[in-house]
Amino acid sequence: MRAHLARVDAVLVQALIAAALSFAHIHDIAMAAGQDGWKAWAYPISVDLLLVAAWRRLRTGTAKAAAWCWFVIALTASLGANVATAGLLDMTDVPAWLRILVAGWPAVAFLGGTLLAHSAPKTATDEKGTELIDGQGHEPEAPSDPPAQPATESTSLASPIPVPVALVDHARKVAAEHHTRTGAPIDTPTLRTRLGVPAPLAEAIAAQL
Repeated sequence: MRAHLARVDAVLVQALIAAALSFAHIHDIAMAAGQDGWKAWAYPISVDLLLVAAWRRLRTGTAKAAAWCWFVIALTASLGANVATAGLLDMTDVPAWLRILVAGWPAVAFLGGTLLAHSAPKTATDEKGTELIDGQGHEPEAPSDPPAQPATESTSLASPIPVPVALVDHARKVAAEHHTRTGAPIDTPTLRTRLGVPAPLAEAIAAQL
């Protein structure tokens, strides 16, 4: 247990030293590039926040490429400040390109932080939901139909044929005349012949007589 705590303490101390030195170096670069006062202190905070956001996305998210891109950008800014303040750069005569980079860093950091914080990664729930939606497109096959019913039964289930009222009235007159003349009700074939209509229509008329 003590050995574990010793390793944790050592790592924590190293992290604090690295963060403090990097923080100071970025502040010095910002000061040398013309960003004085509170603005010089805001630059190292911005770099560290972008590093933390990128590292968190690497650990918890799925958009690894974007997270690695912004992590490398923030790490380059931090390491670049450390190297530049190691005597390789004249802090009293900062080149124009470095001033441009320092001036443009806030916009770059804001863009990176926004993309990392507000681009929702695809979660396992989304994937399951997509699979569920995809599965709905494959409906199970319907069971085989029962044996076909006789044609007469299907014909009887069909919707009735509409018959004009005038045609029914005329058919009644024909049926009455046939009954008076023969003494028997008129049958469907005779009614069809007298009216000159198709068989289905004659059956529909006879059903209404």
